[in-house]
Amino acid sequence: MKLNVANPATGCQKLFEIDEEKKLRPFFEKRISTDVPGDSLGDEWKGYVFRITGGNDKQGFPMKQGVLTTGRVRLFLQKGMSCYRPRRTGERKRKSVHGCIVDNSLSVLSLIIIKKGEQEIPGLTDTTIPRRLGPKRASKIRKLFNLSKDDDVRQYVVRRPMPKKPGKKPRTKAPKIQRLITPDTISRKKHMMALKKKRAEKSREAAADYAKLLAQRIRQAKERRRRSSGGSMSKRESRSSKTEAVEERPGIGNARSRYQRTHDIRDLAKAFSKVGRRSISGKVKPTKAKKSGKVTKSGKAGKATKPKSQKPKQAVKKSTPAAAAAPKAEAPKKAAPAPKKAAPASAPKSKAAKPGAGKPAQKKAPAKK
Repeated sequence: MKLNVANPATGCQKLFEIDEEKKLRPFFEKRISTDVPGDSLGDEWKGYVFRITGGNDKQGFPMKQGVLTTGRVRLFLQKGMSCYRPRRTGERKRKSVHGCIVDNSLSVLSLIIIKKGEQEIPGLTDTTIPRRLGPKRASKIRKLFNLSKDDDVRQYVVRRPMPKKPGKKPRTKAPKIQRLITPDTISRKKHMMALKKKRAEKSREAAADYAKLLAQRIRQAKERRRRSSGGSMSKRESRSSKTEAVEERPGIGNARSRYQRTHDIRDLAKAFSKVGRRSISGKVKPTKAKKSGKVTKSGKAGKATKPKSQKPKQAVKKSTPAAAAAPKAEAPKKAAPAPKKAAPASAPKSKAAKPGAGKPAQKKAPAKK
């Protein structure tokens, strides 16, 4: 197994290959970000303390923090997760990763020096590599150079020289300091705070005005209710009188009363028509039909619709009592069940009574031909 050891203090890192498994046993079954003493690696590493930062297995799959296993698993990864760099926006992918526990299946184990030992390690602790870029934030510059708040941070920015061009002056580059407090930022902040206070006062005044207006409206509504409750009885009486007057007027009223009137008229017409039919068929006496308003089959009263039986009654009133007795005796003969024999006697009377009825019929016959 190979150990990739880095020294943050000097900026150097070096790869060491160790074949003996006995020296690597203290690193087995340890998780990422655990501290391990380096005494087992040899006398030159005596007093050194390492911290595990990661590694790769023999197939090249990286170790992932939080996956508590010694083997390999496939996880659905997205942007922001370790061991995955999306090529498109919103892309997600299932990738194979190794667990965060160290075992002998790893080919490379990454370590950093937390504590320096007694001896120097050549290429790791004896040389220093300067940083290419210095701190950019104002607070970090103060921390690096132990500056106070009164000191000007701009004088302590780390500048890097640019390659010199023939015939031109040498120049340097410096980063733009972030979170730097200047008089402009202070005045801007004061202006924003003043605007904020003005908005707060304006909203407070608007709320007070609204509360006054609301109280006034509530007061007015209460007064209106008191007035309306005092005259509610008189209003009800006036409304009832108005509705009665409207109902009394002809042609005015609600649709329901009109509908009921039309149906009542139809029912009365049907009842009267039934009474007229019964009187004509003979089930009801004609005298009752006279009393009920002289209604005929067609529903109209008149002289043409009077029954034929009324004429002999009028003749009876005018005639003598002897003549009145004669038709009473003849009445049972007409009601007898054998009127067929009496028909020839009455037939000549009807023919004699209508002498002119046959003549126009003889005249019309040749016209039809």
